[in-house]
Amino acid sequence: MIKNNYPGKLIVFEGLDGAGSSTQIDLLAKNLKSQVVVTKEPTNNIIGGLIRGQLTKDWSSSMECLQLLFAADRAHHLERLIIPALKERKIVLCDRYFFSTVAFGSLDCDRHWLLALNERFILPDLTILLKVSPKECLRRINSNRFNTELFEEEKKLKKVWTTYVWLARKFSGVKMIDGQREIDVIAGEILNITKKYIS
Repeated sequence: MIKNNYPGKLIVFEGLDGAGSSTQIDLLAKNLKSQVVVTKEPTNNIIGGLIRGQLTKDWSSSMECLQLLFAADRAHHLERLIIPALKERKIVLCDRYFFSTVAFGSLDCDRHWLLALNERFILPDLTILLKVSPKECLRRINSNRFNTELFEEEKKLKKVWTTYVWLARKFSGVKMIDGQREIDVIAGEILNITKKYIS
């Protein structure tokens, strides 16, 4: 991974599906009160649409094909939105990034191959990793949706979390946050951590 040498900051939220990353990223954006760009992966462009189609089981391909799509989507995302924002000294808050590729992709693909696919991308300045048990994540998902996506099974999520922990030990700038507390308590902790990184 390449160190971020742009004047802006890249802050990424990671965790299992249902961990609350979307909620927390919105709260952080409101609390920072500065030039913030909120984005997510997969993106809403053409490549991101192909990825979502496979995640919702509308079409299927090999897992290698899916992971190559994630890498292509990320490359375009960086070129089109993230890097221009960083050049303008903005704080980019991204819901999922390369940790998700490796953690979820390693269910079917070699994790070292997945890391190699991402080696030329920018390393986040800060990664917020929300720790929520697979059982609780699935409870949240089932209470909010009528169906589950490709990776949303407890056995799979346990394996995904193991890889998240491995990544957190491997890379710098990762803060693991207990995501099973009150939303406002979690948001306060994330805000305090973020302020230290951007000051």
